[in-house]
Amino acid sequence: MSSPRLAIVGGGPAGLMAAEVACRAGVAVDVYEAKGSVGRKFLIAGKGGLNLTHSDPFEVFVSRYRERADAVAGWLRDFDADALRGWARAQGVETYVGTSGRVFPLDRKAAPLLRGWVRRLKEDGVRFHVQHRWQGWDADGALRFATPDGEVRAQADATALAMGGGSWPELGSDGAWVAPLAARGVDIAPLQPANCGFDIAWTPYFAERHAGAPLKPVVAHWTDAQGHAHALQGECVASAHGIEGSLVYALAADLREVIARDGAATLYLDLVPGRDEARLRADLARARNGRSLSEHLRRQAGVSGVKAALLHEVLDKPALGDAAVLAATLKRLPLRLLRPRPIAEAISSAGGVRLEALDASLMLRELPGVFCAGEMLDWEAPTGGYLLTACFASGLRAGRGAVDWLRAAA
Repeated sequence: MSSPRLAIVGGGPAGLMAAEVACRAGVAVDVYEAKGSVGRKFLIAGKGGLNLTHSDPFEVFVSRYRERADAVAGWLRDFDADALRGWARAQGVETYVGTSGRVFPLDRKAAPLLRGWVRRLKEDGVRFHVQHRWQGWDADGALRFATPDGEVRAQADATALAMGGGSWPELGSDGAWVAPLAARGVDIAPLQPANCGFDIAWTPYFAERHAGAPLKPVVAHWTDAQGHAHALQGECVASAHGIEGSLVYALAADLREVIARDGAATLYLDLVPGRDEARLRADLARARNGRSLSEHLRRQAGVSGVKAALLHEVLDKPALGDAAVLAATLKRLPLRLLRPRPIAEAISSAGGVRLEALDASLMLRELPGVFCAGEMLDWEAPTGGYLLTACFASGLRAGRGAVDWLRAAA
């Protein structure tokens, strides 16, 4: 009697983890990948040092998933950050905790981990089919794939979809799966950019002179859509279009929601954290003795370059000459955010298959035997290892669900 066959569509961490779980349970596994090789976004994530997970305590870790915290917590109870580190160790990759609490492989690289993982999966019998772009199902329920040699159809006893969200489409996560699933009645939240930058109407002079300039350290102040005020210190970058970087990405979900509601959002930056406003005002009120404003700001406030240029973006000439206004603005410089940057530029995406459309094993209620995992599900998280961890954990949950369903159907 032949083994039941599981088709996995998508060769990122979620799909590969589902493949690992299923093949170890004796299921025949075929992985179909739209690009010429698997794990391309995973490799890009490792270019600056693969941030695999985070060392936050479990309760704090789970809170990063916002309104989906309860659901994602269930996946993480099966496979949390410690389990992911243990899994990497079993792959021959040791990890360490950085000063920020983020967890990295010792060599900070993604390629050795991915290569070893794929090699072991192949040794265990997993079959890989690259340049197979999923097109949905035919009338007989076979999976349809577009390939360089024309359309290919494949039958499977169960299917796990792990095709990513809508960010980085050149790496395969283009959201093309939305239409075929929606046509089958699957409830899908619109894909939106997450961990993204935002547009600001800079003057041409500022955009030309200061695009790419780092803003550090700064403290961001913002109010979320529920009216709660927040503050967070970090670093960001002025771009030609607006503002981006790790600090902005951490606030992106709140800012995106306010823009959707109000048409714009205001982000306030403290450009001189640690400097008291009253003392700053007194220092800036000192006589300039013929010095330029830029030199005065540098001497009395330690502000120059892009930070000084930001003052010119938001203040008119009389205000620039008022020490009290200058001091207040340095402590709360308002930036009007017009819109998130396009989803293709975002690190990740929000939206996707609503979790309510899935049962606890991540099987689609409308399509028995079809499971979903990874970023194509409707959850989001900031950078810092939270994205990858939930992708691994959801892949494990979907893989186990597929195995259990196949056993029950046998």
